[in-house]
Amino acid sequence: MPNHRSPFQTTHDLPETDPPDLIAEARQQAVTKLLKTIIEPVLNNNIVSLGMVRNLRVVDNYVYLRLYVGKHQHDLKHQIETVLSQLTWCKKSYVQLCTIPGVRTTLAISSGKGGVGKSTTSVNLAIALSLQGAKVGLLDADIYGPNIPQMLGLGHSEVKTIETAEGTRFLPLEAHGIKVMSVGLLAEPDHPLAWRGPVLHKVITQFIQDVEWGDLDYLLIDLPPGTGDAQITIVQESPICGVLLVTTPQQVAIADVRRSIHMFRRVGIPVLGIIENMSYLRCGHCGEPTPIFGSGGGQQLAEELQTPLLGQVPIEARICAAGDSGRPVTLTDPTSFVGQVFLNIASALDKTFCSIHKLADAILC
Repeated sequence: MPNHRSPFQTTHDLPETDPPDLIAEARQQAVTKLLKTIIEPVLNNNIVSLGMVRNLRVVDNYVYLRLYVGKHQHDLKHQIETVLSQLTWCKKSYVQLCTIPGVRTTLAISSGKGGVGKSTTSVNLAIALSLQGAKVGLLDADIYGPNIPQMLGLGHSEVKTIETAEGTRFLPLEAHGIKVMSVGLLAEPDHPLAWRGPVLHKVITQFIQDVEWGDLDYLLIDLPPGTGDAQITIVQESPICGVLLVTTPQQVAIADVRRSIHMFRRVGIPVLGIIENMSYLRCGHCGEPTPIFGSGGGQQLAEELQTPLLGQVPIEARICAAGDSGRPVTLTDPTSFVGQVFLNIASALDKTFCSIHKLADAILC
C-alpha cells in the first residue's frame, strides 16, 4: 500500500499535538444539548439548528456565546441563562445579544451564480411585502453588481449619516415605501467596487450594524452570488433567520445553488424556500408556457431540500423594462401575472412570520 507521508519529513519530525481537553469537550457537549431544548416558535426548530447560537466557548467554569436574533426574540437570552443555570459546574454564562435594532425578521436572498435575477427578485419581493402592509427594508450587499438603487429609481443618490446615542449611523434612502441601503451608493458612477480583505469585511460589517433602519417587519439582504468572503462575512455577522434561494431551471444553475446550500448549512441557517426565475415563456395569445431554459430544476431542488418551491417567475420583457425604469412591475401592475407571482411568494412568507409580528405588536401595546 503506498505511503502518502511526505518523503522530506521523518516520523520524529512530525509536530506534537496537545491532548484533547476531555473535560472541556464534555462540558461543551452538555451546553449544546441544553441549548437544543430551546425551541424558536416560528420556525419550530431549536436555536442551535437555526444558527442563532454562534461562537460557543467553554472556558473553565464559564460559558460564552453569541445569540443572533430579531427584535421580537430578545427573551431567548433569558431562556438560555435559565437553562444553563442547571449546570452545576457553570459559575456564569455570558450571552452577547447580536441584533439589528428595530428589525424583526432578517431574510437573505441568495443564488449560486450571477445572472439568475436575484436582485430583480429581491426588489419585487420587497415591493410585494410592502403592498401587503409590512414595513420593509432592502440591503443591497451585492458588491459585484449593486443594481438595486437603479431598479428602485434611486440612481446615484447620496448616503447621509446621522448622530445617534450609539454613534454615527447611515441613514437609509427610501423608494416606493421601501427603506434602501446599497454598497453601490458608496462607489463612483460606473466604477467597480475594488475592495479586498479587511476593507471589504469592515464595509460589509458597517452596513449590517451601522444603519438606522427604524422599525421594520422584514429586512431583505441581497447577497452577492457564490460563496466567497463577502457572503460568509454577511452570513456570520447578521441575524439572518432564513434564506431564499433563487435559481433558474437548468441543471448548471442548480449545481451552483447546491454549493451555496452547503455554506448555509455550515452555519445552521435554514433554507426557507426556492424561487425559480426565468421558468418559462408565456405565449402572449394563449398563455401556454414554453420552458426556454429547461424545466423541473427548482422543483428538484425543493424536493432535495424538503423545502417549498415558493414561486416560478416567467420570462417577461416587462420585468426587465420596469427594473431599468426604476419602477418594478409588482409596483406598477400588481394584478399582472408576474405581480401575482411575487404577491403569492410574499403571502407564503407572511404566513410563516406574520403571527409572530402580530404577537409582538400586541405585547408592545
